[in-house]
Amino acid sequence: MSFSFSLGRIRVTLGRLFAQRCFYLFLAQIAVLALVPVAFATPRGQALLNMADAVILLAATAAVGRTTTSFGIAVVLAIATMLLQYAAASSGDPGYRTLYMVCLTTYYAAVLVFLLAYVFRRDVMTMDKLWGAAAAYLLLGFTWALAYALTQQHAPASFALAGTPRDLEPADLVYFSFTVLTSTGFGDIVPVLQPAKTVVVLEQVVGTLFAAILVARLIDAYPSKRGGPD
Repeated sequence: MSFSFSLGRIRVTLGRLFAQRCFYLFLAQIAVLALVPVAFATPRGQALLNMADAVILLAATAAVGRTTTSFGIAVVLAIATMLLQYAAASSGDPGYRTLYMVCLTTYYAAVLVFLLAYVFRRDVMTMDKLWGAAAAYLLLGFTWALAYALTQQHAPASFALAGTPRDLEPADLVYFSFTVLTSTGFGDIVPVLQPAKTVVVLEQVVGTLFAAILVARLIDAYPSKRGGPD
């Protein structure tokens, strides 16, 4: 009882700090997109990227914390993710690194479920919901970038860069994920092994369905001004 009450108080406090919850989540993800290409070159860049990742965890937890249940699930997964990230960074153990990516992927997937349930809920369309849809779209790209990282750990050289099969760097995985999500088409990076091709197809399907369903939701939220029965 006391734990549930404390969790509720924390949820309300975060909601007040992040009044435009989804907007802050969107901004944090844009910051990570800007930092990823240069973050791995220097220790300072890596530190900034870790800070931006922490802001995403905090903002995402606040964005989906509209009920005690969703907030509790997000908090547990966020804490587990941060602990595994610390363990992976301090020990250098590849096993911890894999567990960290699995946990972060699970966290992002849970956030997406709660966020989309909020965005597509049949009530008044608000600016926060629109920012939520934008944040969910970016989160899809980051989630699949993690899925690609796990795929190439399971099947090395799943992708080819400039015609050469190899394991991609994190920045390349993010770039490739958003290339697939936006249906831009393959450029210098292509999947070459079947597991990678399967994950690519799933992202293409989910990205297309997301755009179609969001447009349908917006049309439903803003009906025609002309009256009369349908």
